[in-house]
Amino acid sequence: MQNFRNYYEILGVARDAPLEDIKRAYRRLARQYHPDMNPGDKTAEEQFKLLGEAYEVLSDSDKRAQYEEFSRFWKQKGFSNPFGRNRSAAGRSSRVPLDDVDFAEFRDFDNFVDQLLNRHRDNGGSNGSQVPERDPYRPGKRKTAYTVASSRPGRRDAEANLTVPLEKAYAGGRERIRLEDGRSLEVDMPPGMITGHRIRLKGQGIGGGNLYLRIEVEPHPFFTLQGDDIVCRLPLTPSEAVLGGVIEVPTLDGPVRMTIPAGVQPGQRLRMAGKGYPVGQQRRGDQIVVVRIGVPSYLSDREKALYEELRAIETFDPRADLPV
Repeated sequence: MQNFRNYYEILGVARDAPLEDIKRAYRRLARQYHPDMNPGDKTAEEQFKLLGEAYEVLSDSDKRAQYEEFSRFWKQKGFSNPFGRNRSAAGRSSRVPLDDVDFAEFRDFDNFVDQLLNRHRDNGGSNGSQVPERDPYRPGKRKTAYTVASSRPGRRDAEANLTVPLEKAYAGGRERIRLEDGRSLEVDMPPGMITGHRIRLKGQGIGGGNLYLRIEVEPHPFFTLQGDDIVCRLPLTPSEAVLGGVIEVPTLDGPVRMTIPAGVQPGQRLRMAGKGYPVGQQRRGDQIVVVRIGVPSYLSDREKALYEELRAIETFDPRADLPV
């Protein structure tokens, strides 16, 4: 069928994969293809969108059941062995009345997914990676958008974008947010959130439906998230780089003392084990400290005299081995 996408292959999971396997696969691949990790790479950007689409369908038992039925209706490869009508892909009873769905009304796969995910296709869009229309709402430093997921009357889900600082995404905890409709909600944020995570608030949508918060982590001026590691660029004085010593390094947990080896070079990467991002509940990544050498723009008379004295006696020549 035109535009068909096998979400199981996209996430690299089996068709009978439980929800935990789907979450684990999505989290791993989303970090690999995240635009922040692949700046300017359009292929990675498109793959990241496909991963989000696949996860949104397969992580919801109702959507997953409809996707299974639609795939078998159009006799897609790999979907020939049904789990049984009116049952989800994981074997649980589905709340979706699949017998009432006329799959023949969808002219192609994109049309089916747009309705399944309640998306509004942009004019001229054709690659199946459209996003819902959103109106921004920005109380204070929070950027929140509220999207009604369907035009049908009665109970329906809604979606809101929530942009959070890296520190809040790392630590989690209670957060009060405001929505476009004027409501204020207290949300219990899990630790270790990344961009693309979704939090479900049961019964907080339209007419008793669910509200889904889609998380976006703000860029940080000092820390950069790379997979499970936190990377920072740390400036050292020339004397610290030459002599080494113990200094304080900022981390997401607060300042930590670290020993700098003597003779450290600009660009050298020093690893602080276990000071990175959470990986599940038992493990954390590392913090990578990239060394910079800061050169003072102003010297006191005493400092200038000492540098002059050092220049007169130093034997190190950084230009001795130039390949010219």
